[in-house]
Amino acid sequence: MSAERNASPHTLAAYEDDLRQYREFLTARGLELQNVDHTHIRQFLGSLMEQGLAKRSAGRKLACVRSFYKFLRRKGVTAANPTAIVASPRLERRLPQFLDEDAVAQVLAQPDCGTPEGIRDAAILELFYSTGIRLSELLHVTPRDVEFIQRTVKVTGKGSKQRIVPFGRKAAEAVQRWMQVRATFVRHGLDPGTVFLSARGKVLQPKTVNLLVNRYIGAVSEIRQKSPHVLRHTFATHLVNRGADLQAVRELLGHESLSTTQIYTHVGIDRLKKVYAQAHPKGS
Repeated sequence: MSAERNASPHTLAAYEDDLRQYREFLTARGLELQNVDHTHIRQFLGSLMEQGLAKRSAGRKLACVRSFYKFLRRKGVTAANPTAIVASPRLERRLPQFLDEDAVAQVLAQPDCGTPEGIRDAAILELFYSTGIRLSELLHVTPRDVEFIQRTVKVTGKGSKQRIVPFGRKAAEAVQRWMQVRATFVRHGLDPGTVFLSARGKVLQPKTVNLLVNRYIGAVSEIRQKSPHVLRHTFATHLVNRGADLQAVRELLGHESLSTTQIYTHVGIDRLKKVYAQAHPKGS
């Protein structure tokens, strides 16, 4: 997966954990990879569900084992793929949570730009909402990746695939304001090279950004999720609601497949249904 699919360290660690769990399942039952059949795979899936694992997580582990057996067949280790006729758990379709435009405006207005930390936070929030980039992508942006004249940022997404994403004037102003005070965060001349730094002058950690975004969203909204991904969902939802082409939204988000992006059309339809119910005389 590392060499051929260019998978991220996070993905590699998740797959390693899944396969370790599968190995423990086989060992406990005295099974070898070569004598597993579809009934054993169903038992493995059942054991995951009995442990209280969510259907989505169990489905991901099954997908990992399925991929592993495809690899084993190519290498001639096993003659068949016992996962081939085992269906993944049926998932409930979850619509992404997002903020309405008024709530976003309140979130973006919150940071105290009288302090360097507030200036940094404002730039982070503006860039998230203006580009829809992932948390991992934001953390690795370097000053060379940001083009202020064209107002674009180059980000490295899943599978180390790079894309160019435009951003708006307000985001540009916020990031430029941060770049003017960024040097005050550098300690002992050791600059880690990323745009955003911690108070100690190091690369920002995901937990730090999650906490600050959670704090700012939590102050204006009671939605259950308050992560940077909510701002990504909000970015996409607002584009679709205002008539953006779905293919363009897919490219902006860096989605591999258009089917992943299509969930935002359901969000838009849900909003239209509410408007219809409220406005049409026979809508209720």
